[in-house]
Amino acid sequence: MRYLMLACLAATAWGAEPGFVSLFDGKTLDGWQLVNGRGPGYVVENGTIVCPKEGGGNLYTGKQYSNFVFRFEFKMEPGGNNGVGIRAPLTGDAAYAGMEIQILDHDHANYKGKIKPTQRHGSVYDVFPATGEALKPAGEWNSEEIRVDGSKVTVTLNGKVISEADLSTVTDLAVLKKHPGLLRKTGHVGFLGHGTRVEFRNLRIKEL
Repeated sequence: MRYLMLACLAATAWGAEPGFVSLFDGKTLDGWQLVNGRGPGYVVENGTIVCPKEGGGNLYTGKQYSNFVFRFEFKMEPGGNNGVGIRAPLTGDAAYAGMEIQILDHDHANYKGKIKPTQRHGSVYDVFPATGEALKPAGEWNSEEIRVDGSKVTVTLNGKVISEADLSTVTDLAVLKKHPGLLRKTGHVGFLGHGTRVEFRNLRIKEL
């Protein structure tokens, strides 16, 4: 009976979400590729993907995605800084050649009062600011969903929508020249390490 109860609980866990496919087996980085890695790059520790402070670079899915819902959990050290690349190519800076959804402990002394609204956690980096606040303190696990559907990009953090962007509203030629990735229709999903420890788990994606 106890086994049956545990099985029922597992069936309602994140892995059972209809249409979602796991991107991480909890043990290896199979299905991922490291680009411009630093030090150890990314490692697997206790069922999580870790970007160590001395590591990093870009860790991309082997597969490309156009329209999708990407769900994951993350935990940062104080001052943590990373990002989620979406519709990104394997070359160039993902924040410009593709798009970057910011992962940042923006209330840390390193950043508070020193960054632009378009650099806060959940922003489409340097283009669309996150307008909501739901980030838990450093050291706690956060649950995030990034939904990319056509020109719409929506970020939900811990159950609260913190960013809603419509890429089609960007018509300034200078912005488009700086961020050609805004016009991309497909690309890789990945993590963009910036020299701080950030952990990821429960990675799953659904194509739309």
